[in-house]
Amino acid sequence: MGYKVVVAGATGNVGREMLNILAEREFPVDEIVALASRKSLGTEVSFGDKTLTTKDLDTFDFTGWDIALFAVGSEATKIYAPKAAAAGCVVIDNSSLYRYDPQIPLVVPEVNPEAVDQYKNKNIIANPNCSTAQMVVALKPLHDRAKIKRVVVSTYQSVSGAGKEGIDELWDQTKGIYVPGQEKAPKKFTKQIAFNVIPHIDVFLDDGSTKEEWKMVAETKKILDPSIKVTATCVRVPVFVGHSESINIETEDFLDWEEATDILREAPGIMVVDKREPGGYITPIECVGEYATYISRIRQDSTIDNGLNFWCVSDNLRKGAALNAVQIAETLGKRCLKKG
Repeated sequence: MGYKVVVAGATGNVGREMLNILAEREFPVDEIVALASRKSLGTEVSFGDKTLTTKDLDTFDFTGWDIALFAVGSEATKIYAPKAAAAGCVVIDNSSLYRYDPQIPLVVPEVNPEAVDQYKNKNIIANPNCSTAQMVVALKPLHDRAKIKRVVVSTYQSVSGAGKEGIDELWDQTKGIYVPGQEKAPKKFTKQIAFNVIPHIDVFLDDGSTKEEWKMVAETKKILDPSIKVTATCVRVPVFVGHSESINIETEDFLDWEEATDILREAPGIMVVDKREPGGYITPIECVGEYATYISRIRQDSTIDNGLNFWCVSDNLRKGAALNAVQIAETLGKRCLKKG
């Protein structure tokens, strides 16, 4: 016996990936419905070998449905997630709306699967920010072994993290550089993204950090350990899909890079590709369409007693969003709902 599953925001990049991954992983679905806003009503989307026609999110009755995967943004989530939850449907939300609510679990199944049990508080589970999700998957096994005190991370985030408009802007600006008369001014981003990098994601805060950087700090503490100190610099780069991160950690106990490599090789959700030679590492283009979080360039940080550096790459539309949401649904089924 399977579940009755809703995918809200099914016509967007993340919503389409949710449908793909549900089918790929053979999630036990008895019935599935794709929801969209009225402007996308009637759009056809794929679910395995089936074609679904989107229905209206605004008028949909969630009564009798088991799980709803939301990829509609914070404003729409604020309206429709409480309706779904009140109807008895467990919401797994990809927006930032509920991530910092102490009553709502923020879950990465490889890191804190037990937090799923708290869904009963409000019938809602939050999916973390894409840059946080891949980082904590890598941090968790190292933290268990040597207790991480401090994390310094610089991110190199793809334009798909800004949605379809971000992808289109990179594409159009790149064409415009080569085709006279087709130049495109920045619209989605604050500066030209083609052949450039932009050290600014989300709004600026009073302390000079951006909200994206603040998210990584707050979410790492909530998911992994409130005592960990995190400082982040988040950068948008001209890559279509795949977030990369340069991560430096300081641990309480000494951890040799070779032991760290062995630990990461055995950890769930991680693939280590680390040959100390040209090309012996993973880049974003190689992680597209993959489930794993890839780790490369593992090495000792000689500037402190207990330090390590490594490179972390993942498909942000998958592990950073859709895959993690489906993994939450799988964990919810195994731990709590137990239908499938």
